[in-house]
Amino acid sequence: MSTPFRYTRPLPPKSATGPVAEVYEQLSRDFGIDEPVTFVVLSSAPELLAPAWALMRESLIAGPGSRTGKELAALGVSLANRCPFCVDAHTMLLHATGDHALAERVARGERPVNEEHARVLEWGRHTRVPGGLGAAPYPFPREHAPGYLGTVFAFHFINRIVSALLTEDLLPGNAQRFRAVRSLAGRTLARTVRRPARPGEAPAWADGTPVGVAYAALLRAAMAGAGLLGTDDQDLVEEVLLDWDGSHPPLDLSRFPDRRERPGARLVLLAALAPYRITDEDVAAWRRPEHTDHTLVHLVAYGAFLAVDRIESALHRPIART
Repeated sequence: MSTPFRYTRPLPPKSATGPVAEVYEQLSRDFGIDEPVTFVVLSSAPELLAPAWALMRESLIAGPGSRTGKELAALGVSLANRCPFCVDAHTMLLHATGDHALAERVARGERPVNEEHARVLEWGRHTRVPGGLGAAPYPFPREHAPGYLGTVFAFHFINRIVSALLTEDLLPGNAQRFRAVRSLAGRTLARTVRRPARPGEAPAWADGTPVGVAYAALLRAAMAGAGLLGTDDQDLVEEVLLDWDGSHPPLDLSRFPDRRERPGARLVLLAALAPYRITDEDVAAWRRPEHTDHTLVHLVAYGAFLAVDRIESALHRPIART
């Protein structure tokens, strides 16, 4: 039987208990999708699943700013990161907001007619480049910054998890590529997407949240993956990320650590810079009996968050929009 999971075998969601079951229940209620694979793939590491969900909930769903605007920001991030799964998902969620013309326009790769929408989409794209936003003002009111920034950071993380550990098919047979399917799927989510969500209702085990606290919780959980590497490998990957300019690696990966000599460092750097280029051979070179699904998810999450942290730490806090 085909599965959307590339290198892990998560337990069936129906068997979930404790924090994992609580996340699934909140996802169904607040996101409108039962057991989305973007979060099921994290379920073997509940300590990562909880804050990843909390950050997305508190920013995209319950945070300040319009849902349409934040979906466009997330779409811009997904385009910049070359994550077709997430590009398709946010296109369908734009349908769910009710702006069907906008959703189809961006699905065709066209610029939104509304200039504010166009600016938000481009802003999302430019966040991949550390410091790339420069001193330009936000394309949204300053008081909405926590919602938009939290959304951007959440999806820089989620894009990398998805590209590394899932296939590209959002729906079976890539059915989301058909306009009628996108529209119908969006309409089924419309009621949930348009229903206001109250901030701060993430579970207590996700540090209660809102956005800033959820971000800090995810940072702590993801960076714990550093312990899966030796000190020399930790130093190497952190040095590479410090020099990263947001570009995608060339086809020739000879400058990456050799998978036979430093498989963990190679996986971490691929997860950070080009997760869509992780291969079966890369994972097989790292796998050992003690390297379970739990540890693989942690290793990929560590690389993913190194990129998020690099982007966040280089972010220029621009002046408020007038």
